[in-house]
Parts: sequence; C-alpha cells; structure tokens
Amino acid sequence: MKTNLFFYAIIALAFALAVTAPSARAENRKNPYLGHWALTIPGGGPGWLEITRENGNLEGAILWGGGSVKPVTSAKIDSDRLVLTRVEVSRRGPDKGKKISETITATVSGDDLQLVTVKARPDGGEFGRAEFTGKRIPPVPPRPDLSKAKFGEPIAVFNGKNLDGWKLTHPGAANGWIAEDGALVNKATQHEGRPHVSYGNLRTIDEFQDFNLKLEVNVPEKSNSGIYLRGIYELQVLDSYGKPLSPHNMGAIYSRITPAVSAEKPAGEWQSLDITLLDRHITVALNGKRIIDNEPLLGCTGGALWSDPLRPGPIYLQGNHGAASFRNIVLTPILNE
Repeated sequence: MKTNLFFYAIIALAFALAVTAPSARAENRKNPYLGHWALTIPGGGPGWLEITRENGNLEGAILWGGGSVKPVTSAKIDSDRLVLTRVEVSRRGPDKGKKISETITATVSGDDLQLVTVKARPDGGEFGRAEFTGKRIPPVPPRPDLSKAKFGEPIAVFNGKNLDGWKLTHPGAANGWIAEDGALVNKATQHEGRPHVSYGNLRTIDEFQDFNLKLEVNVPEKSNSGIYLRGIYELQVLDSYGKPLSPHNMGAIYSRITPAVSAEKPAGEWQSLDITLLDRHITVALNGKRIIDNEPLLGCTGGALWSDPLRPGPIYLQGNHGAASFRNIVLTPILNE
C-alpha cells in the first residue's frame, strides 16, 4: 500500500511540473521583461532592475547608481515596450524641492535591453534625456551546501604594514587611507569652515570569485563605511548599536538583506566578521553570531563598481562616508570545480 501511495505521489508531482513549467515559460514569452536586469546607466555607472507580476499587475524596483533599491511608481507594457515611471522630489541643484517625474522606456531583444530615460518638471518641461543598456541576469543558482565547499590557501590581503596590493577605485580622489598599528585606517578628516572633502574608496588590486573573508572592523561613533564583496555587494559597516533591525545596519547587505539578529558592539570596539560568498549566496557572522544565513544576492548594491554579478571583482572598502579601521583581513578562495 505504501508503495502504491509513493507511486501515485510521484505521478502527481510529475503532472504538476508538466502543467506549471509550460505555464511559466508561456508567461515569460508573453512578457520577456520579467526578471532581473543588470543596468549600465547613463555615464557608465551600475544599476539594477527587477520586473515582477503581482496579483496580475506589473511591479518594478530599480537601483540607480548609488543609494537604495526603490520601487518604481508604475510599470506597464505599451506596444511591446516596457514603460516605467518614477516620481521623486529633487534634493539638489536648481530643481531642489520640486517633484520630478522620470519616464524610462525599454525595448527587449533576447537577453538585452535598450532603454531611454527622460525627466520632466512640474511645468512639463523635459530634460535629461539619455540612452542606456541592460543585460538579463541569469536566475540565482540553488542554495549551495557550504559543508561541501573546497577552499584554497588563505591570502592575507593586507600585510599590516603598508598599502601594497591596494589602490584607490578612482585615482584622482583624496586619499585618507594609511597603515597604522597593524590596521588599515581611513582618516576621513573634515575641517570646519572648509569645503567638504570626498575621500576615496580603496580596493584590492587582485580580484576574486567565491571566497570566505574574515576580518575585524572598528567604526567610530556615528560613522559609516562598507565592505564591497567582488566590488558589487556592499556589506554595511555602521555605528548601529542598539538600533532596530534594518537592511542598513552593521553587517547587512545594504538595502537588500536585513540581519536576522542584532549582533553589533558599541562604536569604538573591534568587531569580527566572517563572510562567505558562494554561488551568489551570502552568509555573514558578526561577532560570532550568524546574522545572514546563505541568502541569495539578487543584484548589485549602490556604489558598485559595475552591475555584472558573474564577473570576479575586488574587495573594496568605502572611504567616502566616514572614518573606519580594518585589520586581520584574510581571504580564502573557494575552489570552483
């Protein structure tokens, strides 16, 4: 009897898959815009776009260079084109305080997007027209079995003495980075009455694919930094001790993954991070507590060097927000067979 029940269960499962798989394929053929897209926005910066269907309606979320992933105001298909609108209040420049609407129109060809953006002021005046491109991101692989990962030899990516093996992401930026007392320190000093100095971000010259990264970090009171994995995923470094859980707190994947528990120490104390990046999944332990458990990474975060999630990249440390110190930085590659 048990054998028969098992047999019928297998038949039922096969039937369900046979019905749902073609249905999903039909939906994708009907709307080829569904999914995740790596954008190269005007000026060459990174971006990300997600198009989903919820309760029969199209919804979208977008990352535009820096900042957080934000929902679009509307998403629709018009004559085989995807039309997105965003409405935001301008925070700077001559339009500061004005409500600016942006229309992004996309056409798809296979796995490629061609997009055009144009903005409009409240009086209808258009400006900022620009063209840019997108590339479909393959689906995230299944969650990897970390117990089966094979590791290479550990690499001390910081020697504790100088900045050998590191460089600024933008060579012309102000450099606040020094090696001091065995730590890599960003002295983002600002002087009262003088113009704000935007300090540079520091990256490894070498690039990596999948790995485990262990390090210690010390962030002063009210300061803010970040650790970019493969140059595109920011693990937040922030004085967030005592704050409610948030995707912007210490140890979070910025604006994407909220820690499961709070494990921060007060500002000014050394804190340990143990990070594993494998098959576009992330695991993070902060001060010995697992706060992110093998969660998928759907796309880049604000401030990424590029938007392609498949290419290798550096470890880069954010220097343009505030002071922070890093030490005992050891990366162990994961061998991809």
